[in-house]
Amino acid sequence: MSQQTAGVAWPVTDGTRVPYEIYTSQTVFDREQERIFRGPLWNYVALEAEIPEPGDYKTSFVGDTPVVVSRAQEGSLHVFVNRCAHRGATVRREASGNAKEHRCVYHQWCYDGRGDLTSVPYRRATTGFGGYSPDFDMTAHGLRKLKVASRNGMIFATFGGNVPSLEEYLEAPLLAAIDRLMARPVKILGHMRQRIKGNWKLYVENTRDPYHAALLHGFHATFGTYRSNQPGFRGQDKARAHSAGGKYGDDFAKPATAEGIGQDNFIASYSLSDTSLMEGRPDFDDNINLAITSIFPSVVVQQIMNTLATRHIRPKAPDDFELYWTYFGYQDDDEATTAARLKQANLIGPAGLISMEDGEAVELIQRAIVRDGDDCAFLEFGPVDPDPEQDRKGEDAVRAFWRYYQGIMA
Repeated sequence: MSQQTAGVAWPVTDGTRVPYEIYTSQTVFDREQERIFRGPLWNYVALEAEIPEPGDYKTSFVGDTPVVVSRAQEGSLHVFVNRCAHRGATVRREASGNAKEHRCVYHQWCYDGRGDLTSVPYRRATTGFGGYSPDFDMTAHGLRKLKVASRNGMIFATFGGNVPSLEEYLEAPLLAAIDRLMARPVKILGHMRQRIKGNWKLYVENTRDPYHAALLHGFHATFGTYRSNQPGFRGQDKARAHSAGGKYGDDFAKPATAEGIGQDNFIASYSLSDTSLMEGRPDFDDNINLAITSIFPSVVVQQIMNTLATRHIRPKAPDDFELYWTYFGYQDDDEATTAARLKQANLIGPAGLISMEDGEAVELIQRAIVRDGDDCAFLEFGPVDPDPEQDRKGEDAVRAFWRYYQGIMA
């Protein structure tokens, strides 16, 4: 049975074939903004730890729509479109800050931390200049507001009116993954931004794909942070929009060996000039040294040894997205632990010793498929179970994502 997505035909609906045009079409991209990012889904926008004080704000995105994430003076959380209600200019141009008001530079319309309009220059005509109608309603001209929810300090927002609760949207395995990493009060360590010339869904696939991890990332296998033959765990919601998984690791101080790697991409000639990079200490008592939680559509939450971060996916065009990394630790970390987290931030990021390859892999695909939209990606590593509920091996999480995507976009 075939299906259409914004004019693109899927040869099958089981997720084993993905038309390359899905990654290149402007029509598809525009439909995604409507159905996914502005639809009845929850989108990650920030951590509460980034706006801890009254008046704090951070600029962010829901899809390609700019938003402001704000903590109002009384402490409540708000998300509103970063576009003046007067003429559509960007209101907040800074990445973050603290302010009692948000004032548009163009005509000085002013809004509070809730996005409500509080003042308009020349609202009443003086000496024959300016003025609005006597029935001008300030409450009707605030910034467009989104519905907001937070789970253990992770802030989500949605344009959708009739949406399930955030807890219903995520379901138990994803809630457990968030609660595990956010069980202690968080402190922000820093940010990185990465622009990738590829389609945002290629990165969504990447974070659900265990097939590549020990093959593409030589560092993983060589230094023991991830090996295919390590025991692991997986979890997902019923619709399988989201994915949570990871590996149980060796002792943090135990070096990798060729015997331990098996068939993986072990590079015997590689060594570290600074071995303290791998001198971490367990944050949890569950022996998990790698956990990747992918929440559709817009965020990945990571623990790789002691480096903790959210990766916010911000689509810009069919062949362009930004990855915004927020690194964090815990407020009760001692100096040595914070130092270890900061050093290990060099593992995961735009030029990370591990994750640098992911962005390059995305761009390699995007450049190669641009003229052959009718051809398809092949996703049958598994093997594939014809019953979607039993499809639980290999590339199954990627196939499940595509089945969910087709349902939203049909």
